[in-house]
Amino acid sequence: MVAFAVVASVGAFSQQQPPPVPQPFPRPGTQSAQPARPAPQPPAPRPTEKAGQPEAAPTEAYLGVPLYPGAQFLRSYDAGRGQRYYMFGSGATFVDLVAYYRSVLKQKGELVFEAPATHEFDVGKFNEDTMAFPPGVTIKDFQSDVSEGYPNPKPGAQPTRFKTIIQIVAVPLKD
Repeated sequence: MVAFAVVASVGAFSQQQPPPVPQPFPRPGTQSAQPARPAPQPPAPRPTEKAGQPEAAPTEAYLGVPLYPGAQFLRSYDAGRGQRYYMFGSGATFVDLVAYYRSVLKQKGELVFEAPATHEFDVGKFNEDTMAFPPGVTIKDFQSDVSEGYPNPKPGAQPTRFKTIIQIVAVPLKD
């Protein structure tokens, strides 16, 4: 009887926990033996948020890279060590976005996955003492035979789905 009460209370507790929050791509691999690192740095200044208001879109000057024309800011995520991922949706094709960033960044970048197609551009120096990720632009194709695109997280906003997602890890601001 006591075991049943414990199982019932554990079941009730687990039903009250909220679902996990989706995280942006890519996430660092978990390793059991990591070298010691210094304490995390305070977060870099970022666009201001007002209570109850949507997050303000970062500027190109803040990000340190140009934005694809017409790309819509979706939101940002904590990348760790004072860095953030900034997510943008676009109705442009993966091929068009890669061509645009190759042109404006004057580099080839690297196709890191063929399916779903994911292309990365490094845009700054990585400092493992102060950064979780190198500054960069990642383009990910979300439209395929099995996906109509990335759902727009803003209710009632257009388009309802984005063909491609742009993820930017900002270039650190110079002091």
